[in-house]
Amino acid sequence: MSALQNTVRDVVVGISGASGAAYAQRVIGLLTGAGIRVHLTVTTLGRRLLADELGLKKHDPDALSGGRGALVTLYPENDLGARIASGSFLHQGMAVVPASSNTLGAIASGITQNLLHRAALVTLKERRPLILAHRECPLSLVDIRNMERLATAGAIIAPLNPGFYMLPKSLDDLVDFMAGKILDLLGVPHDLATRWLEAEVER
Repeated sequence: MSALQNTVRDVVVGISGASGAAYAQRVIGLLTGAGIRVHLTVTTLGRRLLADELGLKKHDPDALSGGRGALVTLYPENDLGARIASGSFLHQGMAVVPASSNTLGAIASGITQNLLHRAALVTLKERRPLILAHRECPLSLVDIRNMERLATAGAIIAPLNPGFYMLPKSLDDLVDFMAGKILDLLGVPHDLATRWLEAEVER
């Protein structure tokens, strides 16, 4: 864990329009539960996603954070002067969850159409962790090449593909698998049972 991660308690989260609002809600809830300040920006299609999949007709930091809305700062997507748009704002990383193919392509091309794109590009240039939790299937060659460009630039591509070796018993278990993985990549401790534990093998 870097010295920055030891001292800074801020994470940037972006929500774009790919399906997977439950992942975003769980990540934000876990971050705020760990005492992390979340700096959140949601795209226009991300707002529709929250309405369609979570029933949130308006931004509700408490609903997204499990009642810890005081730790969530919300930034309008068109506010390119927000502090998360500047490299001088210190944070320990950014997660885009879910990340649509459109968002993936914009960041890979260095195009700033909204605050999410700008914050992601700033995170890359400052060499801080940028986790892109892509959630679309199947992948086109365009997606694959955009992922290659982003990985070469230093981003972490974390497709929302939960594992089954923990024998999940519910949708919440599947969501937790990926939420825990994203927190691991950000260097944020958690107690979710999402890691491989060596089991005794019958001989």
